Amino acid sequence: MHKENPQRASVLQHVSQNVRRLRRAADMSQTALSEKSGVSRRMLVAIEAGEKNVSLSTLDRVAEALDVAFSDLIQAPDAPDHSRINELAWAGDIPGSKAVLLARAHARREVELWEMRLEPGDCYSPEPDPEGWSVQLFVFEGHLTLVLDDQEKHVAAGEFYMFASRQAHAYRNDGDVALRFVRNVVI
Repeated sequence: MHKENPQRASVLQHVSQNVRRLRRAADMSQTALSEKSGVSRRMLVAIEAGEKNVSLSTLDRVAEALDVAFSDLIQAPDAPDHSRINELAWAGDIPGSKAVLLARAHARREVELWEMRLEPGDCYSPEPDPEGWSVQLFVFEGHLTLVLDDQEKHVAAGEFYMFASRQAHAYRNDGDVALRFVRNVVI
């Protein structure tokens, strides 16, 4: 099963376990979930058996019918940090095409998406945010030195990091090349 992409196969196992567990917790039969989600019972049986490469839109409908977040379906059931997902959610037909759900955060009002670029030696030091706000970072190029209070965290290209932004924080480029990253501010 799914020999061409073992990482995708493990996510299908997570989906299988999570759909079955969440459906049972909601005291729903496969037939009831099928009716509520609009997903065929045959498809649900295959999903719960881990035999079906399911589309993201189908998983969205199942999550909505179960009244859970999309990430609750694809995350490893024993994950220690449920805000940090880092799971392959979709793999294309052409090798290298993929969608990875990195993280989730609950927003009370809105989410701001920022594209940031710091040249070598530059630093951005915003004021601490109000209680309950958080930041999600994903580095595309270079190496980010994130200063949280007085501690430094290093985030390399291809990595991400999340933190509560009510604390003093700064973004620094200590490298020799431009640093490019995305910053989500979750309000």
